[in-house]
Amino acid sequence: MTVFKTAESPYRADNTASNMCGFTLMNNQVGAIIAEVMAAKDNVTVTPLPSMIRVDAVGRTDVVYAEVDEAAGEEEGWFNAAEFEESMSTHYGRMIHEDDRTIMFANPEDAAEYLDFDLKPIR
Repeated sequence: MTVFKTAESPYRADNTASNMCGFTLMNNQVGAIIAEVMAAKDNVTVTPLPSMIRVDAVGRTDVVYAEVDEAAGEEEGWFNAAEFEESMSTHYGRMIHEDDRTIMFANPEDAAEYLDFDLKPIR
């Protein structure tokens, strides 16, 4: 009698922190410009797909609106949080909008100071 063993799945559950954050963009003109700006950052990987563009970062990354304005050849103030939200499909990690940028954090604790969140336990 032959006994078969099932191979271990590479898709098993893993609840350890990935230290990653990111977002997906529509694969259109604005999404391509944002992806181009983000690809220049050291800790960011951009993956173009047929219907979207995936942007993944290690730790933290900032989408600086002035950088997108410049890459698009537009006047300062053209790109903002609303324009980013319109181009973005989804995100993972903690996202904080500021006047001049959107910040993505892999770990919620790193965003605590922006959220006025006290990490000290109450006794």
